[in-house]
Amino acid sequence: MSDEQQAEAEQVDEEVESGIQDGDFVRLAYTVRTIEDGDVVDTTDKEVAEEAEIDVEGYEFEPRVVIVGAGHVFPEVDEALIGAEAGDEGTVEIPAVDAFGEYDEDEVRTVSANKIDEDDRYPGAQVTIDGDQGRLETIIGGRARVNFNHPLAGEDLEYEYEVLDLVDDREEQASGLLGMYLQQAPEVWIQTDEVEEEQVVGSDDEDEDAEPETETVTVEKDTLYIEATPQMTMNQQWMFSKQQIAQDIMQRLDIDRVIVQETIEGGMGGMGGLGGMMGGAGGADIEEAIEDVDIDADELAAELDADEE
Repeated sequence: MSDEQQAEAEQVDEEVESGIQDGDFVRLAYTVRTIEDGDVVDTTDKEVAEEAEIDVEGYEFEPRVVIVGAGHVFPEVDEALIGAEAGDEGTVEIPAVDAFGEYDEDEVRTVSANKIDEDDRYPGAQVTIDGDQGRLETIIGGRARVNFNHPLAGEDLEYEYEVLDLVDDREEQASGLLGMYLQQAPEVWIQTDEVEEEQVVGSDDEDEDAEPETETVTVEKDTLYIEATPQMTMNQQWMFSKQQIAQDIMQRLDIDRVIVQETIEGGMGGMGGLGGMMGGAGGADIEEAIEDVDIDADELAAELDADEE
């Protein structure tokens, strides 16, 4: 390699190292389309979604925080982001094999119609057969033809993006990760708490059965607090994976623990549903309603004994 080539290579290395690197948190605005038909697959732009006639109800359209190199975006996008700067824009083509896989004819199978709920026996229905999710194509008599390919299998994609900024604040990073996992970003904050915990201070090496000596000490722990919303507590991703999500956040942000808080507002208005369930009996009227119920304890006990026999 000549001196000139060596200098150019070193310059390229310096440019790459000076920009975005693996592990950096970046805020991206993006739109993903199929190359063949231009159909919008995913977007952070609400106007783009509305133009594509995508249902926007209950979905937050805003730029996403991702970690470069963590598998949050397609590998080709990760590669494009390395060395980039805030404000950079680009378009990356994702071949089907790296997106949602090639279309496999063997994944279109004929199954017994008895395996499909009667309410789902129509073309286009999303069904689950033996644990596999698919789309019902046709149903004739007692046989159904189901396509188990991903809906985007075989589609090459176009990923258009803009790097808005790098995210260094840990609270923003936590909020961004939760937004990526849950499609919504609850309120979060990080604070250092003093926590009492037991620590081993000594043990009897000669006696293996001896209990180790401990003492209570006060330690500082960086704590991420999450204000849970009703939508978050009902989110299936959170319900089934909150332990993994919390562990991932703690590891990536060097957090010691995560505390999830749920606020329930008070007030007499909350009794409305109870009153309706009780047939209109609410507040002080409940005692009167109970008194009006004619229950003979001896008769009730006899009936219970008869049931057990």
